[in-house]
Amino acid sequence: MFEWMASPEAWVALFTLTALEIVLGIDNIIFISILVGRLPEAKRQMARIIGLSLAMGMRILLLLSLAWIMRLTEPLFVALGQEISGRDLILLLGGLFLVAKSTHEIHHSMTPEHTEGEHGSAKKKANFIATLIQIALLDIVFSLDSVITAVGMAKNIEVMILAIIIAVAIMMLAAKPIGDFVETHPTLKILALAFLILIGVSLIAESLDFHIPKGYIYFAMAFSVVVEIINIRMRKHITKP
Repeated sequence: MFEWMASPEAWVALFTLTALEIVLGIDNIIFISILVGRLPEAKRQMARIIGLSLAMGMRILLLLSLAWIMRLTEPLFVALGQEISGRDLILLLGGLFLVAKSTHEIHHSMTPEHTEGEHGSAKKKANFIATLIQIALLDIVFSLDSVITAVGMAKNIEVMILAIIIAVAIMMLAAKPIGDFVETHPTLKILALAFLILIGVSLIAESLDFHIPKGYIYFAMAFSVVVEIINIRMRKHITKP
């Protein structure tokens, strides 16, 4: 079981795969941060931990059912000359859900808080279970992408599982600071939601066999965040007396 520990290639694969899992988990952290931001303060950290634990559990379960994962790539039917597999359906539905949810959240962010009143506050408190369900649904899509990447990079399942556990543990530590930072800066929150729409569109394109290199997407995201952070710092200097 631990024979891989004597292999330098396995350690390289572990380090590389952990880094990749963290990068692929950025969209998951952003999505969870946006959703838990509408919960009462006391429940946010619990929702983050449960959400990321669901993501970790989902990825490990998918790794342990590799035969089922492989079958997901087999065509189920043909529509408009396009072969549609189980993986394509999951990516398509997940992408559509992500686009719709992010658009809804942008609309909600543009609605003045005072129009919600006490009913809005009560609604937030009642949304804890619904929030976890939404996180679990998107975890399936994000986990599928992550597991397929892991299978392609490492041969030992113990290495894959350990990389996922380490990556999720790091994401758990980073989730609260990232969530708090996004919540504190409304313009950054809108930018994060725009990223989720972009990721949703890329999932839809992937399901239709239009491959968009993720490096381009993540570079665009990183560049936009750097520009927005510079804008935030500039606004602070301008508003200082």
